[in-house]
Amino acid sequence: MYQEKIISPPSGYLTFALCLALLGASIFCFVTESFLWGGILLAIDIFLIFPGFLIINPNQSMVLTLFGKYIGTVKADGFFWVNPLTAKRRLSLKANNLNGQQLKVNDKLGNPIEIAAVVVWKVNETAKAVFSVENYMQYVNIQSEAAVRHLANIFPYDHSEGEEDSITLKDGADKVSELLENELNERLSRAGIEVLEARISHLAYAPEIASAMLQRQQATAVIAARKLMILKKNKG
Repeated sequence: MYQEKIISPPSGYLTFALCLALLGASIFCFVTESFLWGGILLAIDIFLIFPGFLIINPNQSMVLTLFGKYIGTVKADGFFWVNPLTAKRRLSLKANNLNGQQLKVNDKLGNPIEIAAVVVWKVNETAKAVFSVENYMQYVNIQSEAAVRHLANIFPYDHSEGEEDSITLKDGADKVSELLENELNERLSRAGIEVLEARISHLAYAPEIASAMLQRQQATAVIAARKLMILKKNKG
């Protein structure tokens, strides 16, 4: 697996000044008609040098390869010059929002539910993002969906009788979000992706059982209220 290598290429301003000097010399040769071949060679040199210029904006990076070999990544913003023969791929280092689609899955108890998550992520290691996976954005989408499905399978939607202390998707939002973030970081580390935040954005019973579950919750609430009243009478 490729490890990111940060490089600092030379400033492009000195090379740009050299290009201007070569351009002036080339024009002089053509105007005076004394060194036509020299002017042609100088013009060719300018066209060979020019592709090496890089402009890196803030929160951007450039991955460089030379004849199939990874040379390094430029993360500093500014104006630079590199070997004109290098292949360049620009990657954004800004945070991205993934608003996952609603998934229909079964919770730990086998109840069909609808669940979706919002994931905030960014590229942390550019070499892994470019060389370790085919398409890192598609990789984030698929792995995020897989992590949400797995999370829904290991927790119940709501408390069942006798398990009031267990973690549920409905009431354990902070713990569930922490587990989702940890799992996503583990899954996406192969692609050099860092997950900044992950939270459940939608959670509900599937439509076919929603009314039945609502009736069960209402019945449970009535029973709990009656138990509380009985306890109060006994104490009185």
